[in-house]
Amino acid sequence: MSSYSTGSLTKDQLSRLDQVRLFEKKYDPVTVSILESLPVGRTWRCLELGAGGGSMAYWLADRADLGSVLAVDVDTAYLDGDRAPNLTIQRSDISAGDFAPGTFDLVLARATVEHAANPDELLERAAGWVAPGGWLVVEDFYYLPAEHAPTSVGRALVGAYVRRMEAQGADLGWARHLPAALARAGLTEVGSRVTPAGPGQSAADDELIGLRMRQEGHTLVESGLVEAGQLAAFIDALGTPQARDMTTLMVSAWGRRPQE
Repeated sequence: MSSYSTGSLTKDQLSRLDQVRLFEKKYDPVTVSILESLPVGRTWRCLELGAGGGSMAYWLADRADLGSVLAVDVDTAYLDGDRAPNLTIQRSDISAGDFAPGTFDLVLARATVEHAANPDELLERAAGWVAPGGWLVVEDFYYLPAEHAPTSVGRALVGAYVRRMEAQGADLGWARHLPAALARAGLTEVGSRVTPAGPGQSAADDELIGLRMRQEGHTLVESGLVEAGQLAAFIDALGTPQARDMTTLMVSAWGRRPQE
């Protein structure tokens, strides 16, 4: 169980938590609507890979109140293991995670798999952890070409952000073939949905992007990827029609393990 307390978080962790909560504000409605379309039962055994701030793990713990939820993340500082009696928090690198075949009725991974060293291999293993008749739900981001952004400032900032994520090992094109990967993993009834994100796509987008750039943008400047004036102009333009853009697509895909 976690000894979660915001009072025990460092200043950097509290800043990160603000981003996590805004991410949940933007994307939880999409994830919840997908899960509500599936027959999630009260006795289901659920696994969330990369639980982040815990919002979906808590939702699942409430829905599967007679079952169990295992929330796994490399950083569990934002997770409250006392939130529900059927919730367990596990600190672990999801790339190294291993569970017995057919352990879970539902496996959820959001904004996680694309960061693995081998996303296809992790997805195939995750599909094997799903019990017959159970579901795997994966959501990750496909980044549109930065050079197609409508403003020069947007092209510079988005391009710099993408290059930094790629340098950290993320495969920013992998989500494009996510639905096909689920089918290759032997799942059936594969469905998918695409959610656009970027400046002007919603108030939550602008709030999240603005906070992220105010907190992290200096690293792009310090590394020489953008100029301080470009960063300031990008932040100032958020919320204006002229800055509206579609920088990423969140690809949501789900599939069912066939009954044996």
